[in-house]
Amino acid sequence: MKVNELRKQISEMDSAELEQKLAEYKAELFNLRFQMAMGQLENPMRIREVRKAVARVKTRMRQRELNIG
Repeated sequence: MKVNELRKQISEMDSAELEQKLAEYKAELFNLRFQMAMGQLENPMRIREVRKAVARVKTRMRQRELNIG
């Protein structure tokens, strides 16, 4: 998924959906790290993508908390 699409998708979510998406990304990140430790990770760049997605979701949640955007 492209960055602009992800940002648009995140900005349209409500707080509950953001929390659910964050949990999904964290679970995926855990699984990717586990695969890397076992030597079975096919796409190491996916870890970077998921980490950035987690950061984007957390940023949006914080912005809403502060009523910035």
